Amino acid sequence: MSSIDWIILITVLTIIILYGVYKSRTSKNLEGYFLSNRSMPWYLVLLSIMGTQASAITYLTGPGQAYTDGMRFVQYYFGLPLAMIVISFFFVPVYSRLKVFTAYEFLEKRFDLKTRTFTSFLFLLSRGLSTGVSIYAPSLILSSLMGWNIYLTNIVMGGVLIIYTMSGGARAVAYTQTLQMIIVFASLFMIAWIAVNMLPADVGFSGAIEKAKELGKMNVITSGFKENGFDWKDKYNIWSGLIGGFFLALSYFGTDHSQVGRYLTAKNIKQSQRGLLMNGLVKVPMQFGILLIGVLIFSFYLHHKAPVFFDSAKKNVAERTIYGDSLKLVENRYNAAFAAGQTDQSNKERSDYKAIVKKALPGDEANDANFIFLRFVKDNLPIGLIGLLFAVIFLSAWGSIAAALNSLAACTVVDFHKKFWIRKETEAQDYKIAQWYTFAWGVFCIIIAMFAHNIGNSLIEAVNILGSLFYGVILGIFLVAFWIKRVGATAVFYAAVISEILIIVIYNADIISFLWLNVIGALLVIGIAGFIQLLIKERNPETG
Repeated sequence: MSSIDWIILITVLTIIILYGVYKSRTSKNLEGYFLSNRSMPWYLVLLSIMGTQASAITYLTGPGQAYTDGMRFVQYYFGLPLAMIVISFFFVPVYSRLKVFTAYEFLEKRFDLKTRTFTSFLFLLSRGLSTGVSIYAPSLILSSLMGWNIYLTNIVMGGVLIIYTMSGGARAVAYTQTLQMIIVFASLFMIAWIAVNMLPADVGFSGAIEKAKELGKMNVITSGFKENGFDWKDKYNIWSGLIGGFFLALSYFGTDHSQVGRYLTAKNIKQSQRGLLMNGLVKVPMQFGILLIGVLIFSFYLHHKAPVFFDSAKKNVAERTIYGDSLKLVENRYNAAFAAGQTDQSNKERSDYKAIVKKALPGDEANDANFIFLRFVKDNLPIGLIGLLFAVIFLSAWGSIAAALNSLAACTVVDFHKKFWIRKETEAQDYKIAQWYTFAWGVFCIIIAMFAHNIGNSLIEAVNILGSLFYGVILGIFLVAFWIKRVGATAVFYAAVISEILIIVIYNADIISFLWLNVIGALLVIGIAGFIQLLIKERNPETG
């Protein structure tokens, strides 16, 4: 990377940090640190919601997802707009009326302490694991740029984020996310424009899309039906997106405190609702655009030779093993096939190369999808824009991870520390302990990031799978709390424990796509809780 790129990268990141410090001035208490004194207007709520959801993983691996699997991933978001409507008119009024710090306080008021604690624990586990993966994503960039060991890079990236989040709290998160999202949108538009202009003159945007459509990359709508009927293991189709995506979005935005905490910062109910509803309108087109960049990169590499393996660091390591000669032989065949215009043959050589890399690095996954976008940027963007684009990825990482660490600390302090250990502390003590819990969760997430380098899935898919293991059960608890008044605390608690175990068993059996786990988890909790409640009533008929 050139010195100009480094100057741009460092300048943009420094401005964001200083801006966050400037805007972080707030009351030194829990409401100021976690909820920004409930003072945010709807547009800041909107940008904070979007900035929390759209992490570096979205921008770094979203195009790679489309490059390898086409546009069908966008169906994952089709249920989101409807979920925003449900949350706005049913969830938000309850949270606002009760003036809760975390969503799980409501569960103690509706059920009991053990239900609140178990649900908060599920959130902490799922969000902690996902945030670890999110830290790993920008570490890929530093590792690639500097040639650093990925473990050292995780520590550097995580350490910066811990300091950044501890100092500012929710207010700094919200204001910096606003500036981040503006820079992100502008930069992505520039990347798309550059990718189109680097295509041959006789191709252009329409030609690139038409060719991608011929090769199956513009598969925006897929039915999920195969010769033998509906394929329940098909990850992304219109039905899994509308139904599974609806349940996932309902849980993520309605019960995951990393998102609930964003709209609890709003001035009033209407500001929260407006931010959520606008997110429902903006998110699908935004994700469509990010995936479309991946399709444009795919079209670009139809006319320009793609790397035989996009992860250059792993490629270099593999070539130093006893398989080095075999890898070079395959790469030579790949180059010759591309030069001869033999697309099918060149694709076969790439597959063979990956297979040998997997042999050369036993226990490692030869998956380079997470590096496609990064490699395109490094190899093809002009000086200056590379630094800006890397800054964008850092900014999106900081915004989403800072919000996650803030929410993890909030739930730990409110749902555990002040509930079980020390109930009465001064506001200054509360503020300080909140900062230390932010630090502790940052360390935990760095440890998780150390194990993320060998994820076989694209990172964006891995994070969604992690969430789906827990979100359905958490949502089921809240649905019972909101709408099934006859079910009590004991029934819903044991139903949640049993359902979580069953979800993990179903996932390990690999019999259904992960998006459906959100539906199954919620329905299991509702069904089992109703059944247990009937048993309790039969044994204690006098309790009614």
